[in-house]
Amino acid sequence: MTGPASAASGAGYSHTCVVRSGSLWCWGGNASGQLGDGTTTSRTTPARIGDVSTWAAVDAGTSYTCATRTDGTLWCWGANSRGQLGDGTTARKTSPTQVGTGTTWAGVSTGDAHTCATRTDGTLWCWGFNRLGQLGTDPSTVYTATAPRQVGTGTTWASVSTGFGHTCATRTNGTLWCWGDNGDGQLGLGSRLASTAPAQVGTGTTWASVTAGYAFNCATRTDGSLWCWGDNGYGQLGTGTTYQTAPVQVGTATSWTRADAGFNTVCASRTDGSLWCWGNNLTGQLGDGTTVNRSTPTRVGTATTWTSDLVTGYHTCAVRTDASLWCWGNNANGQLGDGTTTNRGTPAQVTL
Repeated sequence: MTGPASAASGAGYSHTCVVRSGSLWCWGGNASGQLGDGTTTSRTTPARIGDVSTWAAVDAGTSYTCATRTDGTLWCWGANSRGQLGDGTTARKTSPTQVGTGTTWAGVSTGDAHTCATRTDGTLWCWGFNRLGQLGTDPSTVYTATAPRQVGTGTTWASVSTGFGHTCATRTNGTLWCWGDNGDGQLGLGSRLASTAPAQVGTGTTWASVTAGYAFNCATRTDGSLWCWGDNGYGQLGTGTTYQTAPVQVGTATSWTRADAGFNTVCASRTDGSLWCWGNNLTGQLGDGTTVNRSTPTRVGTATTWTSDLVTGYHTCAVRTDASLWCWGNNANGQLGDGTTTNRGTPAQVTL
């Protein structure tokens, strides 16, 4: 339940990981080994994972983590009961485990129990749980895949994002596609009928990025506008409180640079360096100092130095232009990295 897989940060249900100058750091809950430090011991402060200095990007799923290296290899660790680590097994791993032998992985997105990734040749691959067709194939044929399976034969996939039981992806021609569960309209097809194969969202050819939340999505267009659809029980669409089965524009702003959809929360950056969040705020993950849910974008403080490297779940982390990392929200497992387990309703800097 993350945004595009180019970010150097990842936020899972109870853990956080970040890439800094090629090194990988993780902290928070670790019951499934999702920190990758070889243990199942939770950590309330950042811990470096191994001594490798060639990590490129990381994404955190509910209870597992995947990351790419600069050599194009892909590695996953943590919970694996549905094969979401892609190593051909369903055994939990407490340290990074390579996914096959490929050296052309471009980006990866981790969901609840399924993972999808793009390759440099434009192909798209998914693995893990497929009960709802989230791997892009009929679940009566493939219910669980413990190794990557190619989605169709297309070679123009640009980015992918995994939700709870659905997946969305963009193509190089600016089109947007979704598949899997559609009980809340999260496929954006104008209905609530599921699709086990990629289905195009409308006819638009100006989609720039997409981020899949629990049962909803948000996406940016090349004109800087932001659109959301699907479940809206917490106001996470930013358009009021009614669920939507097709994309609806969030306000009228055309300065959005990137959004990240968490479980039922969204945070997004603008070209002026401001940061905005909305939706579920029960643990302070919106960063506005309250625990009040918001159905429209609410600004996080007054800073104008936020970058587009941001991730949100029940906690949120974001990077500023000086490369400093800030986190807030749920901290029951130490996922804010401040040495405590106390929730925080406003951003606080993480010391790495």
